Amino acid sequence: MSSKVHNQYLPDYVSPPGETLLEVLEERGMSQADLADRTGRPKKTISEIINGKAAITTDTALQLERVLGISASFWNSREQKYREFLARQQEQARLQVQIAWLEKVPVKEMIKLGWIEKSKEKVEQLQIVLNFFGVVSPEQCDVYWGTKALAFRKSVAFESDRIATNAWLRKGELDAQKIECAPYDAEKFKRALEEIRSLTVENPKEAISKVKQLCAAAGVVVVLVPSLKGVRASGVTRWLTPTKALIQLSFRYKRDDRFWFTFFHESGHVLQERKRDVFIETDEKKDYDPNDAMEKGADEFAANLLIPKQPLQQFLENGKLDDREISLFATELGIAPAIVVGRLHHDGVLAYNRGNNLRRKIDWDDFV
Repeated sequence: MSSKVHNQYLPDYVSPPGETLLEVLEERGMSQADLADRTGRPKKTISEIINGKAAITTDTALQLERVLGISASFWNSREQKYREFLARQQEQARLQVQIAWLEKVPVKEMIKLGWIEKSKEKVEQLQIVLNFFGVVSPEQCDVYWGTKALAFRKSVAFESDRIATNAWLRKGELDAQKIECAPYDAEKFKRALEEIRSLTVENPKEAISKVKQLCAAAGVVVVLVPSLKGVRASGVTRWLTPTKALIQLSFRYKRDDRFWFTFFHESGHVLQERKRDVFIETDEKKDYDPNDAMEKGADEFAANLLIPKQPLQQFLENGKLDDREISLFATELGIAPAIVVGRLHHDGVLAYNRGNNLRRKIDWDDFV
């Protein structure tokens, strides 16, 4: 699990370093005035330090080391811990009034999936969620991810549940950060896609580890992240760095043909190398702009890589679209029969109630 906070030791109270300074002075029979004279500091400053109204600066810490023989690092550490304690107290008070924001976040789902830990304390739960998103407050979460949203393709998918979609995107980002990969190489990635094409005959669950390895060697990270309620995104492509691309896929695919087409569609976006753009896909045709050149280009890339135009045209000219002929054609191409069925359905040359027994169902339970 990620975003841990409650394994840290956070004391309920940290005394100001001035209290320690006062104890040292009393032990040595030294007055505040004596210390002021020895350090050259105003008496008022010494009094404010002892009463916690003024901080021990690095210069003062060095002076205390000279006068009292207690290292400057000790005084600096005491001051730093005290100031951190005060800052945490202020943060606790600030977050206390922002707890209601948690109601907008799919916290229970995220806990169930192991993305975040559960806490009985509301403020701590809020801290865990903010740690997950990598922001300091609900306001900054809205600002940061709202800015990110401007890069996301305008679609119903993103608007369906913005915070849940943000969480899904963030989880993919976090998973991808853990994966090492070579610098992006377009030609190497194209060769990897040719090899992955032959893996479509395997069940996606069995082939995915090979897919990840081949892509990582070409500078593309592939992660599978289960979808949250309200998130209609089935895939996303974006660049984490100029040399590291991310293809993020959800578990929304129930059939192997949809899984593979979406993967190759996202791969098409990678090859477009629009490194400032983010492309989110859904299973809903109504979410897409038919005039979107980038989407059309990715569709054409995936379609033609999986089933080249000329062999498809020759197959259609034969006029035989039964399961046997589809399977033979798929074998000739070296791809899964389901991909041929999906293409024929999409092109409207095969009724949607035909060929479905050649499409394999995918059970993602082992991935969750």
